[in-house]
Amino acid sequence: MRIPDFSIIGSGSWATALAKIITDNEHTVHWLVRSEPMAEHIARRHHNPNYLSSVYFNTGLLSLYTSAEKAIEASDHILIAIPSGYIIDTLNQLPRDIFSGKKVISAVKGILPQKNILLNEYLKEEFNVALTDYFTIMGPCHAEEIAAEKLSYLTFSGADETTAAEISSYFKTDYLNTVVNDDVYGVQYAAVLKNIYAVGAGMAHGLDYGDNFLSVLIANCADEMAGFLRKTGIHHIEVGIHYDEDPVTHKKRANYAASVYLGDLLVTCYSPYSRNRSFGNMIGKGYSVKTAQLEMNMVAEGYNASKCIYEINKKTGADMPVAETIYRILWENVKASQGFKQIESILV
Repeated sequence: MRIPDFSIIGSGSWATALAKIITDNEHTVHWLVRSEPMAEHIARRHHNPNYLSSVYFNTGLLSLYTSAEKAIEASDHILIAIPSGYIIDTLNQLPRDIFSGKKVISAVKGILPQKNILLNEYLKEEFNVALTDYFTIMGPCHAEEIAAEKLSYLTFSGADETTAAEISSYFKTDYLNTVVNDDVYGVQYAAVLKNIYAVGAGMAHGLDYGDNFLSVLIANCADEMAGFLRKTGIHHIEVGIHYDEDPVTHKKRANYAASVYLGDLLVTCYSPYSRNRSFGNMIGKGYSVKTAQLEMNMVAEGYNASKCIYEINKKTGADMPVAETIYRILWENVKASQGFKQIESILV
C-alpha cells in the first residue's frame, strides 16, 4: 500500500503542530504557508518563524507552497487547518473539481460565519465533496503541548469509520493517541460550542469569579451543550452508558464523557493556552471586543461562533441561556458584569 502524503492548508499554530505530527511519522507534507518569506525561512531555518518556533522540521519531508491550488493538487489527503472566518477567502477561487478523488480532513473548530454552516456543508455546496470523503480531527489538544510532546488524544470522525481509522493511524505517535468515531456533525458542533463557553469562562475569570463558581458555570455549559446536540439529532449524548463496542477499534464507543466532547470543553475553559479563554478574560476585565482582538496574535473562534450558534438556535430551539448571554455581551454591548449577574441566577 502506498504511504500517503498530506497537504496542509494553513500555517498557524495548529497547522504547525499537525505538520510536526505527520512529519514525525515520516510522511511528506505539502504545506501551504502565508508568504514566500515564511516559506524561505522554514526551508532554511527548519522552523515556523511565527508559531511554535521551537518545533524543528526535517525539511526533506516538506514541500512548501504559497498557492492553495498547487498545495491541494500535490496529494490525495487534504488537511484544512485555518480559522473558519478565512476559509471562503482561501478556497473560493479554486476550481470546482479540485477535491475530486481526495479525502478532506478538517481541523477547523468553527462555523463559517459568512454562511452559518459547517465546513462539510460548504464543501458539498461549492465543491461537491461527499460526506463519505470528509473527515474531522477534533479533541482536547493544544498545539503548544503537541510541540512539547505531552501525551494528547485526538478523535478522527468520519461517516466511513474504516477510512477514518486508517487516516488516524498515520497520526499516532508516542505522544499522540487516536480515537475513532462516526459522529461527524456532533464533534464539529461540540468544538464550536466549547469555544463559546471558553470565552464565557474567561469572562468569569476576568470578572474575578473564583474556581467554585467556574466549576458550576462549566457544568451548566456542559448540560447546555448536550441539550443543543440532542436537538440537532446527535445520539448517545449520555454519561455512564455505552451501547456497544466500536467495530473497528474494539474499544467501548465514545459517549458524551469522551475526550472529544467533555474533554475538549474542559481544557478549553481551563487552560492558559486557550485563546478563547484569554479573549474572554480581556472582555471580563473591560476590554472592548476590538481591543481584545488587536491584543491577540491568534483568532478566538468563540467570537464569531457565538453569533452563528445564536442564529442557528433560532431554528433548533435548544435552551441556551449561557450561550445567549455570551452572545449579547460580545455582539449587543451588554456589560459582562451585567450579563453574569443574569447567568448567576440560572445556574444549578
